[in-house]
Amino acid sequence: MVIAYSFIFVLSLLLPIGYYFFVRKDQKEPWLLVLFIAVCVVNLGYLLLSLSKTVEFALFANKIVYFGQVLVPLCMFMLISKLSGFTYKKWVNYTLIGIGILMFSLVLTTGHLDWYYKSVELIYVDGAAKLVKEYGFLHPTNLIYVLGYFVAMIAVTSVSIKKNKGKSQKLVGLMLVVVFGNIGMWIVEKLITWNFEFLSVSYLMSELVFFFVYWMLQDYIHKNDVPVAEKRVSVIFIDSTNRAEKVKQIISTLPNGTTLTSRQMDILEGILAGKSRKEIAIDLHLSENTVKMHTTSLYKILKVSSREEIFELFAK
Repeated sequence: MVIAYSFIFVLSLLLPIGYYFFVRKDQKEPWLLVLFIAVCVVNLGYLLLSLSKTVEFALFANKIVYFGQVLVPLCMFMLISKLSGFTYKKWVNYTLIGIGILMFSLVLTTGHLDWYYKSVELIYVDGAAKLVKEYGFLHPTNLIYVLGYFVAMIAVTSVSIKKNKGKSQKLVGLMLVVVFGNIGMWIVEKLITWNFEFLSVSYLMSELVFFFVYWMLQDYIHKNDVPVAEKRVSVIFIDSTNRAEKVKQIISTLPNGTTLTSRQMDILEGILAGKSRKEIAIDLHLSENTVKMHTTSLYKILKVSSREEIFELFAK
């Protein structure tokens, strides 16, 4: 089991690295980064606990686990709220953080007071250390804390789906599945005694889903979030060559083996139609930054530096 905890911990370290490289800087979400760190902390705690040789060190590792577990539901709630179209005032954020600190302070009493754990015993299963705990009268506060966040997450996703408020109802629905998955795993671990902490796997899977969602959202934005293009004087290009023929003519100038992606083709057609970057963004349901990124790559392939030079390709 030590090998399994080590493997899961390494995977949890790789996710924030992948997030850094695959999600653009202007699209990074602070709460997602905190979630990645929290899950790393949880899995580090499980690994250290499995390696424990004394009760004191095992309690220390257990506190590391709880520190991460206090942050995980808070981060998931904030992320799901944002995806569902909800924003909160700063005092709400500070209050939730304060409740988390209070929850963790109760855990810190273990080893000193019998409020959270009455007693603990260190045993070994398949070469890995495990704490056998007798719960104190304050332990149910953890149940209230976790279930409270689960109920809140279900509430915001349900309201979002009902009011069609979020960025994408399919994504919000996917987040709801993640919530129920974690609820199910958490309840199972409370009802059944396992020799392995499956919550470490559950948290890792949740991270993967959030990573995937934000990776997908870095290009696509909700249609209602795209500003309406300002009225401007349209430029009419008088040319006997239709747009399809223009595109074909431009592609014919490319070196052998060089092609355009479907997105670059969309951008090229928009440029040939005389549309602005904002109008192309509205048509394709993309952000202007994304259109700019694809336009830059299109210019490099066509070896031009402006729209005017694209039209000059017809004179060649």
